[in-house]
This record gives sequence, structure tokens and C-alpha cells, in this order.
Amino acid sequence: MNAINLQTPRKMGYRFPAEWEKHMATWLSYPHNENSWPGRIQHIYPAYHQFIKELSYGEIVNINVNDQLMLNHVKEQLTIYGVNLDNIRFFIHPTNDAWCRDHGPAFLVNPNAKDKKIIVNWEYNAWGNKYPYDLDNKIPQLIADKLQLPVVNPGIIMEGGSVDFNGKGSLITTKACLLNENRNPHLNQSQIENYLYEYYGVEQIIWLNEGVDGDDTNGHVDDLTRFVNEDTVVTVMESNKNDLNYAPLLENYNELKKQRLPNGKQLNIIELPMPEPLLIEDQRVPCSYANFYIANSAVIVPIFNCKTDDIALNILSDCFPHKKVIGIDSTEIIWGLGSFHCLSQQEPEVI
Repeated sequence: MNAINLQTPRKMGYRFPAEWEKHMATWLSYPHNENSWPGRIQHIYPAYHQFIKELSYGEIVNINVNDQLMLNHVKEQLTIYGVNLDNIRFFIHPTNDAWCRDHGPAFLVNPNAKDKKIIVNWEYNAWGNKYPYDLDNKIPQLIADKLQLPVVNPGIIMEGGSVDFNGKGSLITTKACLLNENRNPHLNQSQIENYLYEYYGVEQIIWLNEGVDGDDTNGHVDDLTRFVNEDTVVTVMESNKNDLNYAPLLENYNELKKQRLPNGKQLNIIELPMPEPLLIEDQRVPCSYANFYIANSAVIVPIFNCKTDDIALNILSDCFPHKKVIGIDSTEIIWGLGSFHCLSQQEPEVI
């Protein structure tokens, strides 16, 4: 199913659920690449293991590991950290890196179909050939084989962190990422939109512009603007007019104000503050409270030991009144230029 004029997921009634819809599991790829956290990878594990622990209270956590040796090591570490291994599943699926949001499978559902769940296996090139990706690009097919799920192969580059969904037909993305010549230079905006419509099962695409400073993905939307219900988004805003993020984030906010949902409703827009700038070894890292992950039992939010942490957590608590909102220190993980949403990919339950 490589041609867009064939039976695409949209034509077959499939859709990509909103992240708050019930999960069967969360997929992770265990961090092992020291080049992603130069000189600091050992410091990320306490927060990463806490992330796994919080996830495991409400759902299965499926973890890709490179080999049996790594599997044994991770199991031992999680036991030390007090994680209930009954809710942990391990899969020997070797990876280049830990960013499962981008190299993991995109699960689509259709409760009325014979195959109620399918995997869309987008191509992955490590954000424009910036890093090795040969193993990561195989992950969706490996998972599909393991779960015995049908696979659709659009044949173009797409990353999970570049798109966000309300589960009711709307998708948010950025021009800075999807129209970058390092992804699909042979496609124009209209052609890319057609792939999004047909392979994610959506009917509306909201385009924002630039991402946050320090983001090596060329502007993933999961650091900018996220749906928190079907007609509400949170979007990050910078209060310091001299900060590099001030103008592009204001431009994105103004773009959101113009948008109407397919039902004609105006988007509800809730502002999230940006954390204070964080430099590690003289490099600004892309800190953002928008990189939260909506799990079954909690919303897990990266925090950065600064005065805006509590403000952001309170705003998100109001957005998710029926879930615990948990802040986990991300000051070490963010040295890898991503956080909890970048590290995870949900597998929906078909209801």
C-alpha cells in the first residue's frame, strides 16, 4: 500500500486516537546511546525509571531493548527502583536511540473493521539525517510482526513528535519541520497534507511555523502546542521580549487564534509559560512544559527546577481534572534535546 490513491487508512475508516483516549500500553526504547547525552547518560536514569514507574501504575509498559544482556540489566534496575515488573514487557528490538515518539509505530484504530488496529510505518531519517537511524527505522515493522498487526507503508518521512491530534479529525503540525527540505524534498505542502489526511485519518491540518530554540528536530509541535481536549490546546509563550523564542511563539499563538475546528468552533487556547533558559555546556536545550505525556493514570510533565514549574503544573492540572499531574525533573534528560513525550509512544486500546 505505497500509493496514496489506494485503500488508505482514512478510506478504510481508521483514525489516530487522541493521546488521552485509553491506552493498551506505552512503548519505550531504553536509552543506551551515550552520544545523545555526552558525558551524562548515567544521570538520566533516575528520572527515566521514575517515568516508567508512573506509567506502570495505569498501563502496560513495553520496552525495546538491544539484547538479552540489556534486558537483564534493565529488569534489575527497575526492580531496584521499585517498579512492579508485572506491568513491564521487554522486546529485543535493537535501536540506535531512545526517541520512540519518532521512530515508534503509529497505531490507528477502527472498531468496526476486521482488523481493529493497524500500524502506519512511516519512514524515519533521524530528523534529516542528523544521526544514525538504520535500526530505529525498523522498529514499527518489528512491533507489527510481534503483535501480528497489519502494516501500511506510506513511503515518506514522518515523525510522531511533529504532529498532535484531538481524536476528532484535527491535527496540528509545523511548517518548519514538515516542509523542511531534509525530510521530503520531493513533496510540496499540498502533497504532504494529502499524506496526513489519508494516513492519519484526519480532516483538518493546522499549520504553525517555527519551533523552540535549541530543538534539533527543526520544530516539533510537541514542544509548542498540544491538544488537551477536542477543542482546547495549550501553547507555550515566552514573556521575555528579548528571548529568541518570544517572536516565533507569539506568531504561533496568533495563528491559533485564527483557527476554527471542522464544527466551526473557535479553538480554546490556554497559555503555558516557557521555563527559564537552560544551558548545558554552553548549548541551549529545548526545555518546554508542552512535552508532557498523557498516560492512563497520570499526565507526566517535564520540570526544570525553576520558578515557572509550579505555574505550569497548576495550569495542566486544571486541563486534566480527572488525572494526576506529575512533574518529573527533566534537567538531565533534556541534554538529549527531548523529554517524556519524545521518549514515548502510546498504543491505544480499541473500545
